[in-house]
Amino acid sequence: MPDTPAPSGPQEPSLDEQIAAYQREYGDLDPQVEQVVSALGRLNRRMNVAYGRQVATLGISNTEWEVLKTLVISGAPYRLGPGELAKRLGLTPAAMTHRIDRMAGEGLVTRDRDENNRVRVIVELTHEGRSKWLEAMRMASVFEEDLLQDLSGEERGSLGDMLTRLLRRVEDAQPDAGGRLTDLD
Repeated sequence: MPDTPAPSGPQEPSLDEQIAAYQREYGDLDPQVEQVVSALGRLNRRMNVAYGRQVATLGISNTEWEVLKTLVISGAPYRLGPGELAKRLGLTPAAMTHRIDRMAGEGLVTRDRDENNRVRVIVELTHEGRSKWLEAMRMASVFEEDLLQDLSGEERGSLGDMLTRLLRRVEDAQPDAGGRLTDLD
């Protein structure tokens, strides 16, 4: 990642400062729990910013990246209906239509009528869209390897297992929270 200038204005408090403030205001706080969840939250935000900057160099947005990724994950021939895309991304049909319109105009996807059901529309990844996805994956791989460089293979495996257990707990408790409830465009 290229160096970026330090943001001007008020800085976010350190994790220690944040936890101390929380403990001051809420005495029952478990500082170990707060350190884990606060660090995960900050890491998630910063990684999203980093990925957004990477895909921006390719001329696409995070939201377009999400659509490309969803089509690739669906498997060859990388086609889904707009309703299925919206459901997988947690978007309204109107928000998905807006996104598909933009991406079709950029040549990242095509939108055609299903030959077997002329009422149904199919969104398909184009060669250009797949190329953008592959380049974003290459960039993300470099960033992720750098991010985890200080962890041994065993530590990476353990961290992955632990985070997966936490994710499963949240998914079990909040099964409807997989996608976004509103569009972030």
